Amino acid sequence: MNNYRILVVDDEEDLCEILKFNLENEGYEVDTANSAEEALQMDISHYNLLLLDVMMGEISGFKMARMLKQDKKTAQIPIIFITAKDTENDTVTGFNLGADDYISKPFSLREVTARVKAVLRRTSSQETERIPEQLVYKSLVLDIVKKKVCINGEEAPLTKKEFEILLLLLQNKGRVFSREDILNKVWSDEVYVLDRTIDVNITRLRKKIGDYGKCIVTRLGYGYCFEAE
Repeated sequence: MNNYRILVVDDEEDLCEILKFNLENEGYEVDTANSAEEALQMDISHYNLLLLDVMMGEISGFKMARMLKQDKKTAQIPIIFITAKDTENDTVTGFNLGADDYISKPFSLREVTARVKAVLRRTSSQETERIPEQLVYKSLVLDIVKKKVCINGEEAPLTKKEFEILLLLLQNKGRVFSREDILNKVWSDEVYVLDRTIDVNITRLRKKIGDYGKCIVTRLGYGYCFEAE
């Protein structure tokens, strides 16, 4: 079994039920909607994949896809278009809208299942590789791209090493890092650094991040970790 959620949107109710039955047999959690209007009333951001029929009522599959791609909450959800229209122009339109695949009717259920698996495998691996631009804990925001830390909107004046220590701890909340771990990850290019250097940087870091300083916990004999309150 897996935890992928799929939404099938097609105005043919029988087809929706057939796809739902077969995809659920593959272990997916599947919901259906018989129009774009019905689908747009749902919380689409919770789905891992959309199967959209192109030829629907007032809002076509293409139009619905365009709406979803313009919304940050749904822009990254992969889409497979299912349609009886298999002309080159329609296929190009679909891919230009950001479609991940395009299946023409009539189709075999084995083909649909294979394409669903392929798209989910590809997009889930991309998601794993994607590095977040920010780490957020309550009102503490660490911006990985801009290399700065803000608390309640005010920037904390961290040095490069302080920033890198906080980044390491925030990325691995609850994990204890020994002084040697921190030295290897933050001072990897330095020839010789005293253990005391780690303690001094941790002390300064705690002061600079105010109330969040107490989240950086010392585990005597082991090292340091960031513990959520």
